[in-house]
Amino acid sequence: MVGSNRDLKIAVIGVGGWGKNHARVLHDIGVLSAICDADAGRSKKMADLYNTKLYLSVDELLQRERSLDACIVCTPTKTHSIVAKKVIESGINIFVEKPLSFSTIECEEMVSAADKKGVILTSGYIERFNPAVQDFKQIIDRKQYGDLIMMEFHRENRMPLHIRDVGIIYDTSVHDIDTAMFLFNGTPNMVFARAGKKFHSYEDFATIMLGFANQKVAIIASNWITPKKVRMFSAVCTEGIITGDFITQEIKIDHGDATLIPRRHHFQEPLTLELRSFLSAISGEKSTPLASAIDAVNVTRVAEAALLSSNTGSPIYLDLR
Repeated sequence: MVGSNRDLKIAVIGVGGWGKNHARVLHDIGVLSAICDADAGRSKKMADLYNTKLYLSVDELLQRERSLDACIVCTPTKTHSIVAKKVIESGINIFVEKPLSFSTIECEEMVSAADKKGVILTSGYIERFNPAVQDFKQIIDRKQYGDLIMMEFHRENRMPLHIRDVGIIYDTSVHDIDTAMFLFNGTPNMVFARAGKKFHSYEDFATIMLGFANQKVAIIASNWITPKKVRMFSAVCTEGIITGDFITQEIKIDHGDATLIPRRHHFQEPLTLELRSFLSAISGEKSTPLASAIDAVNVTRVAEAALLSSNTGSPIYLDLR
């Protein structure tokens, strides 16, 4: 066990797009040991900015950095499996940005490899760490406003320029698939979806319905069409309605004739909370609520089912572990 999180040595593989934010947060925490990116110009810029070592290939990184405690993988989705397997084979803990993979088969191979090597494998489902979600989960776990029976998620924005290998379901809807399972404390047994493409080569809008046990349901609407950034959720409980904003981290509770808006003392960056939780986990400290490897596999299974449902026009029934 490492005595302090600051004793840890973490490398970020892929520092374009979201990866540069991981590098920033890890540098601020004091654990960024190296960055790796095939783009030489980008690698040098980031290495100079954070005064850290740089590598242009994963093989070189793993060969030279023998004492890494973990790697953060932020490469394109379709490269996750090949990169992750190299890291895991080196006996290094690993955090793979969402989704773990676009393929359930690849996900299961990664889980099996991590189990054999005895390393921690997690995926970056950041909304679990959003203070609005954490506040809401405490409310529903206490059944403060009765039972949670229905949720809706709305996530809208222009398409991120760095996403080129998957559509909106794998890049965006997966956030809310995971959050729904996290809040319902279970997995869906039915998926029905409609998706389409208007401006991009992959689907750029999708609506997904997830059916859970006891008639509970989640509706997930995502698009890369509208220019305004929206990140909202709403929940119907048996004794109230709760709405939340992922961006402002505020929640509102409508209960009877009263409307409550709990005061938030200060903004907390979810990525910082997520990475601190990961560091605590690899240090051997108790840490929640990281997505388990199985959680990440289940999200990919649901995303696969959503695409299949959209293509066939039929609901897909699941039996997830």
